[in-house]
Amino acid sequence: MIRREGKRLNKGGEKDRERSGSRSGLTMRPGPIARNPHELYYLRMQRMREKTDKMEENKAKRKLRVCVATCNRADYSKLAPIMFGIKANPDEFELEVVVLGSHLIDDYGNTFRMIEQDDFDIGSKLHTIVRGEDEAAMVESVGLALVKLPDVLHRLRPDILVIHGDRFDALALATAAALMNIRILHLEGGEVSGTIDDSIRHAISKLAHYHACCTRTAEQHLIAMCEDHTRILLAGCPSYDKLLAAHHRDDYMDIIRNWLGDNVKEHDYIVALQHPVTTDIKNSVKIYELMLDALISFNKKTLVLFPNIDAGSKEMVRVMRKKGVEQHPNFRAVKHVPFEQFIQLVCHAGAMIGNSSCGVREAGAFGTPVINLGSRQTGRETGENVLHVRDADTQNKIYHALELQFGKRYPCSKIYGDGNAVPRILKFLQTIDLDEPLQKTFCFPPVKEWDISQDIDHILETQSALAVDLGGTNLRVAIVSMRGKMVKKYTQANPKTYETRMELILKMCTEAVIDAVHLNCRILGVGVSTGGRVNPQEGVILHSTKLIQEWSSIDIRTPISDALHLPVWVDNDGNCAALAEKKFGHGKGVENFVTIITGTGIGGGIIQHNELIHGSTFCAAELGHIMVSLDGPECMCGSRGCIEAYASGMALQKEAKRLHDEELLEVDGMVDLKKAESVSAIHLINAARLGNRKAEAVLRTAGMALGVGIVNILHMVNPSLVILSGVLAAHYQAPVQQVIGQRALTSAQNIQVLTSDLEEPALLGAASMVLDYTTRRIY
Repeated sequence: MIRREGKRLNKGGEKDRERSGSRSGLTMRPGPIARNPHELYYLRMQRMREKTDKMEENKAKRKLRVCVATCNRADYSKLAPIMFGIKANPDEFELEVVVLGSHLIDDYGNTFRMIEQDDFDIGSKLHTIVRGEDEAAMVESVGLALVKLPDVLHRLRPDILVIHGDRFDALALATAAALMNIRILHLEGGEVSGTIDDSIRHAISKLAHYHACCTRTAEQHLIAMCEDHTRILLAGCPSYDKLLAAHHRDDYMDIIRNWLGDNVKEHDYIVALQHPVTTDIKNSVKIYELMLDALISFNKKTLVLFPNIDAGSKEMVRVMRKKGVEQHPNFRAVKHVPFEQFIQLVCHAGAMIGNSSCGVREAGAFGTPVINLGSRQTGRETGENVLHVRDADTQNKIYHALELQFGKRYPCSKIYGDGNAVPRILKFLQTIDLDEPLQKTFCFPPVKEWDISQDIDHILETQSALAVDLGGTNLRVAIVSMRGKMVKKYTQANPKTYETRMELILKMCTEAVIDAVHLNCRILGVGVSTGGRVNPQEGVILHSTKLIQEWSSIDIRTPISDALHLPVWVDNDGNCAALAEKKFGHGKGVENFVTIITGTGIGGGIIQHNELIHGSTFCAAELGHIMVSLDGPECMCGSRGCIEAYASGMALQKEAKRLHDEELLEVDGMVDLKKAESVSAIHLINAARLGNRKAEAVLRTAGMALGVGIVNILHMVNPSLVILSGVLAAHYQAPVQQVIGQRALTSAQNIQVLTSDLEEPALLGAASMVLDYTTRRIY
């Protein structure tokens, strides 16, 4: 761990304390005397304790002087949450604020005023922009900033300078601070965006002493750039702390109407934000023109924000005015929108279009559909809400993208943050050792692919999933780690009505998310396992089992995603059991296998070529309803002769009650069954073990029915493995293997039947949907 130590005690102070004696009662006498070894030892120990106490006292009094420098409206949205966090801890930090760049230009909204409105004292305002909006003006602006910054930094004398991102203004800040021996904390290093911003961002990273990055991939990029992994914090994006907290505001419609007019509706307008690409100005201006033409043709209310101050912005504004956008009834062109209001506008938009990083970062947290145009964000990690139009060379192509995306909603994404970045960054700042050498050291060669950097020890987090299992009796929620460990589990009785059930699900999930922070678990998403037929693409429960009432035609994804700001995956319990075996059980590494759940009902899942089979109407692998008799007992599905009507826990319980009523169930050695006691399948199984021939016949018939059904499965999909899961699995393994040997085709008779080793297949399967998807969703 990095530590910040106090100043060392001077020798005179040590001598004074030697003369005054120690707290142990030993006193120093004048003149040379002989001391025994024990006395010398205690004196030395006392001096060491007093020195340590003094160092701790100096350390406690020392505040870290942090200077935050902001250049434009975009970086302030990332820096403001950190500034509020620093200001809220006056015993630990002193905050200084420096404002420069486009903050101070009227054409870009004089956005320094929003910093003042947030009640921050601006220590210095530096006019550093040379107007012209071309390449030469950018270079001259960097030079002007380098001329003005030394006086400011010399006067403020910060312990550390906090810089964000990839702007040319930030490059000037990093250059000045590095040359003046001021420590630099760089936010959002290691990312890739495909333009000159990449070069600037990586240059700042090489000048910076510490890094707070947003994603695991960005962290690995910094390590590959030879940055010291002990000085890299995987924090997430600070803006997510604010935007997730302010996601639901009661007055969002007032904000929308204020910016777009009284007649606009939620999800029925577009936010457009396109910036110039400084390495290809001519093409980026052309794309901007095509975008405006497509938006005019699309004929929806649109909020157009002016581009940033990069080279080429002047030409883009000319195009906008040439098209008459500012006078067009469908458009509202603005220079700046306060971040809190901008969040609401993006959150409730029908789509966002352009090439702003907000589209590939912040918009994903709301599931807002995004059309990303051109090359400016090439290489960025994105959620599934982003549709890329990299060769935006025709109006028709952009128009078609609008048709595909407008009005859709996607699962919330937390690729760039989970709302806890600021606490991590503040802890990181507190651990900076101001006494360690200022000179950077680089780690050569780059860390190998399998070497994974860890967060600093006191905030080390485990990537985890939130798993939900809706059974006929109980509702269960669990925090599940990447390795399949149940970190914590919660169980409640499953309510009988939709309203109370959803309320309980959200309450239990919210409690688990809060607990996850204290358990050092980073929740990547939510997986839901439920009985019945499910459309996993839409997150909708189509038809439930009779065991779960009021649970058909239910969109379960949206309320959970909206409440937790997390992506949500949903599937039925049989499919989840198969996914659990694939990731954590006997199915790991097996390309084709079938899982059968033997519990209250009979269900299962089929894995073919490493993929789960759902079918055209999502009722594939309804294995419990394979018919094994034309005139068998009635099943809960309404048909007759299904496997479930013979072999499920409910079927066995029904037979146990029949035998009990006929006084044919009890045998010697069984505990007497009172009339009031509920007879269950367990009583039937125990009776069979004790030699009850009637009970043995029932179990034999059940095992035969299940075995015949599995033979049918073998002949249809030809798996290489059958896994029996659930409470009855151990009782059915032998009879099923026997039926396969007797009745299956020769080529299928040697297929192995195993019982599952997993204790919680439904929860583990729900978790696996999250863990498998979120860890591979990098484009």
